[in-house]
Amino acid sequence: MIPPETPLGEVGERPLLERLHARIPKGTGVVVGVGDDAAAVETSALVLVTTDCLVEGVHFRREWSPPRLVGRKALTVNLSDVAAMGGVPRYATVSLCLPPDLALGWVDSLYDGLLERAAEAGVSLIGGNVARSRESIVVDVTLLGQAKRLLTRSGAKPGDLVVVTGTLGAAAEGVILLDQGARLDEEGHLAATGVWTETSGPAVVACLRAQLDPRPPLALARSLAERGMARAGIDVSDGLSVDLLEVCRRSDVGARIDAATIPIDPSAAGLARARGGDSLALALHGGEDYQLLLAVEPPQLDALRELARVWSVDITAVGEFVEGEPQLVLQDGGGTRPLAPGGHDHFRTVGGGEAKGEGG
Repeated sequence: MIPPETPLGEVGERPLLERLHARIPKGTGVVVGVGDDAAAVETSALVLVTTDCLVEGVHFRREWSPPRLVGRKALTVNLSDVAAMGGVPRYATVSLCLPPDLALGWVDSLYDGLLERAAEAGVSLIGGNVARSRESIVVDVTLLGQAKRLLTRSGAKPGDLVVVTGTLGAAAEGVILLDQGARLDEEGHLAATGVWTETSGPAVVACLRAQLDPRPPLALARSLAERGMARAGIDVSDGLSVDLLEVCRRSDVGARIDAATIPIDPSAAGLARARGGDSLALALHGGEDYQLLLAVEPPQLDALRELARVWSVDITAVGEFVEGEPQLVLQDGGGTRPLAPGGHDHFRTVGGGEAKGEGG
């Protein structure tokens, strides 16, 4: 038994791979799994393919992010992409770039989270790669899914409602909390409140979990796509303003949204108010909420709400798509004004925080 504190440089590539392979079960539909030159799996005629990576110093910091939660999030951000297209996730590969001084126990905990989230989502891990990096950790996941009926970004029509699931802004507030010293432990429990008192603990935990261990509405996404309840969809990963404008561009429409209807997460709103921040800006531009943004015909809204209730997901109509150029208009107490996208851009965002604050 290799001690978990052993640096990977002393463990070596082959023992590390054998250790990881021994942990990965062979799932349904896997003909050839880990350990060969390529995996062989059974798929449907229509296959969804997505890939995303978490990069240390960009999407997470080692001192802020327990490795188990990094593993959970690395798979979750890909699950959200498949869900946004109405698909069912099936198979995933995981490639790791690891510095040689990294402790073996960190990788073990990372895989605790990956395997746990895969089991929850019905996903089989079927392979991947490990490589040496100089300093930073990279966790790169590719996910295969299947779908009978696709939900894309390009189907919105004038008159459709702009609908979002869940609440927005908590993940962005979580970045601020991490920068203030708040922490979760490996199990997702509060380890430190940072600058906040214990009475703020529940709100702090909610926002930290939204950032470190997001929970997209996977089952609802699949159900509404199968029933044709939405014309277009996207996951809110870069920020409501950015992702809504993307749907507008792909669909060649504009959109008007009402600030008063945007479902700002109550925990984020309370913490932002206490520190003198702007919770509406968090909800509009913060990103990493991994909720769904949908174009829905008005007659479908009640049925969608009924379906969402089955999966314990809140549904909010925040505006409508309109004829015209792909641009956004925000209505608030001061009237209407153009809304410029203010979410994440990998090559423009500058800052010192977790994830979005560092360009994640």
